[in-house]
Amino acid sequence: MREQKIVESTHSVAEIGVWLWALQDARRRTNEEIAKLSEAMIDWQPAHGDSTIGSVLYHIALIEADWLYDEVLGLDAYPEPAASLLPYPHRTKQGLLTPVFGQDLAQHCARLEQVRELLLATFNHIDLADFRRVRELAAYAVTPEWVLHHLCQHEAEHRSQIGSLRIAFERAHGIIPE
Repeated sequence: MREQKIVESTHSVAEIGVWLWALQDARRRTNEEIAKLSEAMIDWQPAHGDSTIGSVLYHIALIEADWLYDEVLGLDAYPEPAASLLPYPHRTKQGLLTPVFGQDLAQHCARLEQVRELLLATFNHIDLADFRRVRELAAYAVTPEWVLHHLCQHEAEHRSQIGSLRIAFERAHGIIPE
C-alpha cells in the first residue's frame, strides 16, 4: 500500500491549518505507539524509577491543556470539563511527573482525545491576528502559533519516552517483539 505524505488542512486560515495538521499528525504517531501497549504496561514502574506510561500519558494531556488555558487563553484555572479531566498537579515536590496509577489505557486515551477536542475547538475559532498576537507572561512572551509548535515537539519527545518504557517492559518480562 502506498502512503501519502501530504499536509491536509481543514482550517479556513492556511497558516493555522498547517500547525493544526502537524499537531494531529503528532497525535496520530503517538496513537500508533499507544496501539503497541498492553494494559500491564500502563502502571509498570521501571527499576530505574522513571515515570510510568500512564503518568506520561496524563502529562501529555495536562501540558496541552495548560498551554491552551494559561498561555493562549490567559485563564488562571482550567474550566470544565478540563478541570475534571486533569485533577492531579503537574509535578511532585521533587520535580518528577506526578504519578498517575489505576487508570486503564482507554481512560488515558479518552483524556487525550477530550483535551485535544477542547484545543481544536479553540483554534478553530481563532483568526490569524490572534494566532500571532503575543501573550505577555511573567517569564516569557508567547504566541498561540509557537504554542502549537511546542506541543508538537512535546508530544514527540514523550512518544519516544513511551516507546522506551514499552521496550524496557518487554525486556523485563522476556517479551520478544514480533
